[in-house]
Amino acid sequence: MDYKAIAKKIIELKNADYELRDRLVQNRQLGEGYNEEMEKLHNRNAEILNEIIDTIGYPTIDTVGKKACGAAWLVIQHSTGKPGFMKKCAKLLENVITDNKAEPWHLAYLTDRIAVLEGKPQLYGTQFDWDENGELSPNVVDDLTKVNQRRKAIGLNTLEEQTEIIRRQAKNESQLPPEDFEKRKKEFDEWRKIVGWIK
Repeated sequence: MDYKAIAKKIIELKNADYELRDRLVQNRQLGEGYNEEMEKLHNRNAEILNEIIDTIGYPTIDTVGKKACGAAWLVIQHSTGKPGFMKKCAKLLENVITDNKAEPWHLAYLTDRIAVLEGKPQLYGTQFDWDENGELSPNVVDDLTKVNQRRKAIGLNTLEEQTEIIRRQAKNESQLPPEDFEKRKKEFDEWRKIVGWIK
């Protein structure tokens, strides 16, 4: 198995994702719902990575290297239009983390992303969205004290510190809250039903 070539391919998927995101940031199109071009890219990346995973298993640090392992996680994290794929990867990631073959915080972010998409509380507070006051805030968490304990256990900062970082980044990128919060929320819920996150 040519793991170097596979690692290169996974990193290319991540780079394509970042390039498109940068372009959307520059054009101030990032906060306007799920961009159609971005959704297509995320779905295509997920399909390619799924084929890789079916061939080699989860791309771990010991098979594809730390950089490609991180790139694979990012592709999975962004494959929100593929619920089955994300859940499959979460199970695989859980297994490899016990052997220290991937970063524990990768699973924390993926677990939270799936929870938010299913309308459940987060365990680590890694997922943020615009609130009704036009502020980027963590999506609902189960228990703030426990969240910060879990974050600390895997080497993450506190949720309060992370909130400041996320808001500063959004400001630096000139991201703006949605003009109509309720409309955006409704569109998000409709999209979640279409792709199969909720009924």
